Amino acid sequence: MNTAGEGPQLPDAASVANARTTLLQLLARAGVYTGDAEELLGLVETGALARAYEDITAGGRTAPGDKGEPYDSGWLDGARDAAAELGRTAERTLHRAVGSASPAEAAAAAEPGEERPRVRRMEVERAQVAVTPLYLSLAAESDFDPEVTTEVLTAVLGTMGHRQRALYAGRLTQFGTAHRPRLERLYAQYGPGSDIAIHGRYSLIHSPTSVAVLERLAAAPAVLREEWDAGELPPAWLDGLTTAWDTSG
Repeated sequence: MNTAGEGPQLPDAASVANARTTLLQLLARAGVYTGDAEELLGLVETGALARAYEDITAGGRTAPGDKGEPYDSGWLDGARDAAAELGRTAERTLHRAVGSASPAEAAAAAEPGEERPRVRRMEVERAQVAVTPLYLSLAAESDFDPEVTTEVLTAVLGTMGHRQRALYAGRLTQFGTAHRPRLERLYAQYGPGSDIAIHGRYSLIHSPTSVAVLERLAAAPAVLREEWDAGELPPAWLDGLTTAWDTSG
């Protein structure tokens, strides 16, 4: 509760550090590697800063009170400068969370032959959390062998750098929104409940990982095939998804 004349009652640095350390220790007891836990916390911190930045930069903001145009203009300039610095802080926090990745990675897929970092377990876990609800919004659950999930998502994530992987859930959401009718046709024709058998070249359409593969087929097909071959995954699965994607367009 604020008293008159005081600003917002915000947590001090020691309390924030205590909460962070406590959470890291709890995650460690649960078997989460410290580096992975640090990255997850960094992404959550980045998200809080990014949401604040978006809120501040949203349209329609006006200076408080009615003190005339010069004051209003100066106040808005200051607010824009503060928001810009908040955006830069969010960018630096993301950079620290994902390591040495460069900002340019967010805009473009890795090129064929480019050295890409090894895919880590936590990155696969994050991708699986992202693809499952999107898949279930398009198709029913299937009896397809879940053991292939790690191998397929490793190939998918291998096409990207750490920064792209950190932002991949958002990219998948955008892909699902942009291509919703096409995806619905694809899963209705080839997915669970269709006349297509679960075994064969269209098998992977029965797995939630298929959404991630389809996104990469649309964004970086050459690099995906390179990673697919490196992972020794069945070529027929990728060919089947390619055919289904082409025919559903």
